[in-house]
Amino acid sequence: MPDPETKTCASCGRTIEWRRKWARSWDDVKYCSDACRRHKVTDTDRALEASIRSLLDSRKGGATICPSEAAREVGGEEWRDLMEPARRAARRLVAAGEVEVTQGGTVVDPSTAKGPIRVRRVL
Repeated sequence: MPDPETKTCASCGRTIEWRRKWARSWDDVKYCSDACRRHKVTDTDRALEASIRSLLDSRKGGATICPSEAAREVGGEEWRDLMEPARRAARRLVAAGEVEVTQGGTVVDPSTAKGPIRVRRVL
């Protein structure tokens, strides 16, 4: 039997690979880890998603933003603490098909991207 399709974590937006131990409950799997199950999606996470959408709406087609722009908009002086949540928000939007993540102008898999990323609307 071939492995079922991969899923996206509802919290962090990373790819969840099928595991044999999940064979009976694969349809119920939503989170990639216990940490993501505990964290879930908060109001701050939703605000970061909305900020990413808003920033992209205010730019020309094909323009990109840095997740730090959304973190600054939502977090004010404490924006640095929101950098990883902003990246998670971007990954969730990628999973929803709204945006894509790039590095050096090339679309990359947000689950495995290391270093600085940019976010743009799907072209």
